[in-house]
Amino acid sequence: MDDLGLQIGSQTLQSRLIVGTGKYASLAVMQAAIAASGATMVTVAVRRLTLEHPEHDDVLAALDRNRVVLLPNTAGCFTAAEAVRTARLGRELGLSHLIKLEVLGDSKTLLPDTTALLEATRQLVDEGFVVMPYTNDDPVMAKKLEQAGAACVMPLAAPIGSGQGILNPLNIRLLIDAVNVPVIVDAGVGTASDAAIAMELGADGVLMNTAIAGAQDPVRMAHAMRLAVQAGRLAYVAGRILKKPYANASSPLTGLVDRPVEPTGPARDSTASFPDASGATSRARAPGPIRGPRRGVGQVA
Repeated sequence: MDDLGLQIGSQTLQSRLIVGTGKYASLAVMQAAIAASGATMVTVAVRRLTLEHPEHDDVLAALDRNRVVLLPNTAGCFTAAEAVRTARLGRELGLSHLIKLEVLGDSKTLLPDTTALLEATRQLVDEGFVVMPYTNDDPVMAKKLEQAGAACVMPLAAPIGSGQGILNPLNIRLLIDAVNVPVIVDAGVGTASDAAIAMELGADGVLMNTAIAGAQDPVRMAHAMRLAVQAGRLAYVAGRILKKPYANASSPLTGLVDRPVEPTGPARDSTASFPDASGATSRARAPGPIRGPRRGVGQVA
């Protein structure tokens, strides 16, 4: 299986890790973490930018747009209409025709409102956007989003910012099998092993923000996530062994030498003197030589 990068619309990304720009302690830490992650796409929240003068926005100014592709998102939107307006605004500001589409259904869990999400996806696709919808881990909804024209689907691993990892790997696997567009696991990743598992399941990429920005050392965590995504992808492409209910010896059991072990010591007869409880001695047969396993007992013919 060739691995030619992650294709989203007309964009070919060399890194399968997409990172966010929020929650960092400083812009310098953000820049260092993005560099350590190796990400070639970064997401920015349109509603958190300095909209009056976007060219003076600190986050945008800190990003090297020759190195990374901007992915505007509609974070904080709770209706389809609100999300569509935000996406249009991002494009008018010159950010991108790409849009990470979020339509939230609840302010506590930040879970997606998939009905509104599907409506907004259809409208934005009709307007020429490359839509990347944040959705739940429902394979049926993923298929509907694909049919609506989404360039990929982005199922959550767990609630946004929770760090709980992949709570439902079976659904992620079923979702991957259900669609023909890229699947990017989004939200809930907590540490590098979560990212590796997502990739081993067959995801095409992983998007994260809090797992890196909220780490005690964001730069090191970004590097760890980079390696985890690469390792998980390599493992998936290589193809893992099947899980089996019983052991399967690494070394074959056929052709083993069935050779007796010679007894040690000067005496070579098969009897020896052993004192009994009274101190008297009696002749008894000593244990015979140790032999290898009998054919058919623990041995493959």
